[in-house]
Amino acid sequence: MRSLALLCLLVFATPADAATPEQHYLDLRDRYIAKFSKAAENDETYKQHDAALNELTGVLRSLVGPVAIKGLPADGKTNADTLFKGDSGFGHLDGLGFASEGDKMQAVATTTGLLRHWLREHREDGMPQEIGAAFKSDRFYYQAIQDSAFAKYAELPITKPAAASAAVAVLGVRGNGDLKGPPHEIDVVAIQGDKVFFLAASDAVKTAEIPACEKVWKQMMAKPIDKKDPRGDITREDNAMTAYTACFAKEAPSQSWYATAVKKAQSQLELLLVR
Repeated sequence: MRSLALLCLLVFATPADAATPEQHYLDLRDRYIAKFSKAAENDETYKQHDAALNELTGVLRSLVGPVAIKGLPADGKTNADTLFKGDSGFGHLDGLGFASEGDKMQAVATTTGLLRHWLREHREDGMPQEIGAAFKSDRFYYQAIQDSAFAKYAELPITKPAAASAAVAVLGVRGNGDLKGPPHEIDVVAIQGDKVFFLAASDAVKTAEIPACEKVWKQMMAKPIDKKDPRGDITREDNAMTAYTACFAKEAPSQSWYATAVKKAQSQLELLLVR
């Protein structure tokens, strides 16, 4: 009986004691965030910070495994820009990050477990919690990489390979200022097995303004500002941008450049999923 009781204790204790590799990474990451967010910023702290990022990179390489994306370095580094909470660029998608010279192409490889945890962490930022909805939201493309806002102009109809459980491509504009203009960035995200791959290519395609949507923009911006709203002018511009991009998504398939954009998005997907 004593042996049976001991066996039962071991069976029930094991799940609590055996943290998953992903949880090990998250625990390590969170300890470093807590440490550096309270540390005085000096040369020694920065040296320790770089060492922490290198350690997290090693853990992520074990988690994600080898990644080969043509045009990008073979060895990725943690996609985290900083472990100082509150710093610009804090909170990017957990995973291995890859970038070409000049950041013309950027990729992130991660796991579905880390993705789901990251979505929960950004719930209060308006991030959709369901993976499919997140992939269709500009919030995902804004917060996953860089420190620049992203405006989604249209979803591009790519063909999902049989090996992938999800694949989404979007056309948009990224920047720190005015996001209105011909979209030129194509971002593609896909899930294969328990791995998630994301590739953003700036200057991926040349598009053009759509006259019908320019008309919508001007009509929206001609509306009077709500004087009861302390952010009246910003609210009006946000509403105009929402209407403008909705128009763009509707009209884009009829434009001469659209087929080229879809073809480019499909080629990005193939880069991601070739193993």
